[in-house]
Amino acid sequence: MKINLRAHIRLALFYFLIVAILGSLMRLFVLVDVPATYRFLVHTHSHIALLGWVYVALTTLLYKLYLEKENTGKLYNRIFWFTQITIAGMLFTFPFQGYAFFSIVFSSLFIIASYFFTWMVFTKTSVETKQLFSYKLVKSALVFMVFSSLGPWALGAIMNTLGSTSIWYKIAIYFYLHFQYNGWFVLALLGILFYFLEYYGFLEKTTYQKRWLWLLNSSVLLTFFLSVLWVNPPFYIYLLAGLGALLQALVFVLLFLWIVPLWKDFASKLAPGVDVMLLCAGALLVLKIDMQLISVIPYITMLAYHTLDFVIGYLHLVFLGVVSIALFAFLKQALLFKFPKRFFGIYLLAFLLTETLIFYKGITFWLRFTLLPNYYIFLIISSFLLTIVIGWLFFYSYNKKDYSK
Repeated sequence: MKINLRAHIRLALFYFLIVAILGSLMRLFVLVDVPATYRFLVHTHSHIALLGWVYVALTTLLYKLYLEKENTGKLYNRIFWFTQITIAGMLFTFPFQGYAFFSIVFSSLFIIASYFFTWMVFTKTSVETKQLFSYKLVKSALVFMVFSSLGPWALGAIMNTLGSTSIWYKIAIYFYLHFQYNGWFVLALLGILFYFLEYYGFLEKTTYQKRWLWLLNSSVLLTFFLSVLWVNPPFYIYLLAGLGALLQALVFVLLFLWIVPLWKDFASKLAPGVDVMLLCAGALLVLKIDMQLISVIPYITMLAYHTLDFVIGYLHLVFLGVVSIALFAFLKQALLFKFPKRFFGIYLLAFLLTETLIFYKGITFWLRFTLLPNYYIFLIISSFLLTIVIGWLFFYSYNKKDYSK
């Protein structure tokens, strides 16, 4: 069964546009009376960002690279459209009721759909493909995605027993976010990177790969403890968190040493502009890892916890920076869409502008400075610029020209 995967990516971009529109709308709350519940929009914004744009784009890519030739089109298509029903359900329930019966039903059904996708990858991938190092990274990513779902499943029990003000409620949310961002997203993107390294003949099987993957998986598990330092835990939790942060830094230093000698020749095989996007995503990933390292310091831990703008800035750094830019690169390389001219430069400018303004507000709160006049107007303008750029990309995705250029 032949599937139009570019249409699936177009749908993912539509979700990305919805996320950007919601983000811009939430910026308006400080200046105008918006006829909506802010908290409900936050729930919608976060769910559609993670489960609409990133999940749909990633799973479409994984199907394209690993399963398209395995005669699994009909099964994939059923899982895909069941997933879209759950996302649409969340999109039309969260803005009006937040966490309530129907939104919880649709988000729960989405998790079940993700289990079916994971099962399909594990059981339908060929034996030869399963020997690839890139597949082993993807397999670890999917395991972490399934593992992350323990957080949402626990929320219901926590709310019914301890309430939403319990520290365990926040820990369950942080558990989910950590293993989504640092497990599922990052490892899946690394798997796709190594897929192209293998595809172009730059990677040979060595024992070094197995050790590196073990270290990487261990670092993802241990860095979860960074998410609980705000509760002032016992000293050994700080040790585990610090070990995880150091281990993750070591893992990516080894990755850097591994890929740098190959980069020039590898970049020559990539579509125009893909190497620049990957370098930008890599630089932002280094910044993310540095932030994790300093967050082990108790003072920084509590500062980040009590300064919402630092948390938002960090999440946007990973989502809009590392993950989305890497997705742009890989989707282009896989010929699933092409870019309008100058798109990436304007996207990067809008992203850096919003990040600068968000972190600037956090710094002024920390140092007790006064915000610049018209700060919120500048933030709204930068958010709308990002929305316009994403909208441009979405409408350009209908372009029928040669995707290989």
